[in-house]
Amino acid sequence: MEYEELLKKAYNEIKPIEAAERFEIPKVKGHIEGSKTIITNFQQICATLRRPPEHVAKFLLRELATPGLIEGERLILNRKLSSAMINEKIEAYATEFVICPECKKPDTELLKQDQFLFLKCLACGAKHSVRAKIQ
Repeated sequence: MEYEELLKKAYNEIKPIEAAERFEIPKVKGHIEGSKTIITNFQQICATLRRPPEHVAKFLLRELATPGLIEGERLILNRKLSSAMINEKIEAYATEFVICPECKKPDTELLKQDQFLFLKCLACGAKHSVRAKIQ
């Protein structure tokens, strides 16, 4: 067989790989207890985002306009909220504080210089200021 024929045969036998996004934020798992919403996988979400739970919680509490606290592995919100709304706010957090605006990769870290917060990408080296004020 010639090279071209072998190449066609190889392409026909190879199964195409579905391109999955490397960075996937876990969906919120939890329940409503009375008038409180309890997120049971909060630590897992923070670990995936690679951000301190206090920072993520502060953002969520502000965006969802509710008081709350971190208790062990979970986040307790003092209001009934749908998981869709919480997931939407976590996506907004990732866009603002995790995903690099240049290369769209999640390999970033937050740097504080003076009173400004910057998002530094470890993949492409870009550095962007963060608009939201959460310290």
